[in-house]
Parts: sequence; structure tokens; C-alpha cells
Amino acid sequence: MSEHLWAYVPTSGHNRDDDLTGYSVEATDGRIGKVDKHSNEVGSQYIVVDTGVWIFGKEVMLPAGTITMVDHQEERILVSRTKDEIKAAPEFDKEKHLGDPAYRDQLGGYYGSGH
Repeated sequence: MSEHLWAYVPTSGHNRDDDLTGYSVEATDGRIGKVDKHSNEVGSQYIVVDTGVWIFGKEVMLPAGTITMVDHQEERILVSRTKDEIKAAPEFDKEKHLGDPAYRDQLGGYYGSGH
């Protein structure tokens, strides 16, 4: 299933107490925005990226399993998806992201299917 997507890869460089807010986020083909918020809750780890003008102010939620590296010195995060894959992802829903398992399953299905 897609449960592993909601946890940081052990080699990513993320530590449980890290505050990633404000870190820049880079897809495999370029910068996509900055971390607006994140969760370190076990089994439900993710970042919410403010894409600014790149997708006209859209926010996207990326499961922690898509993160390949956290560079604390440069305050940047590398993810294993392209800009187009992230742009086509289901829209971030501020109301559903915390308490709606169906929303999380939808995101997990999208990112877990190799998009």
C-alpha cells in the first residue's frame, strides 16, 4: 500500500524535531516553492509547499516518502517528483488534510502510483 509514503526515508537526513518551515523545495527538474507547514506525526508525515507564482499560489501536500534529501545547511528539500507531477497532484485541501482518511488515501494513491 502507500503507507510508507507517509514517513521520511531513513537516509533523507530528516530528524523528528526538525522545523522545515521556510525551507525551499526542489523537484527533480527545479525549484517549486517553500515549505509552509509540515507534520512530524508518525505515520502521517508530510510537507505543505506554497508554490507562490509557479502554480499561481496553489499549495500542494507532499507525503514525506517523496522527500529524498533534507539539506539543513542550505535549508532546502529535494523531492523525487517532477514539477509536472506535482502540478497535476490533487489540490491541497486545508479542511481535509488532517481528519479525512479518504483525502490522504487519494494523495497516497497519486504519489504511490509512480506519478
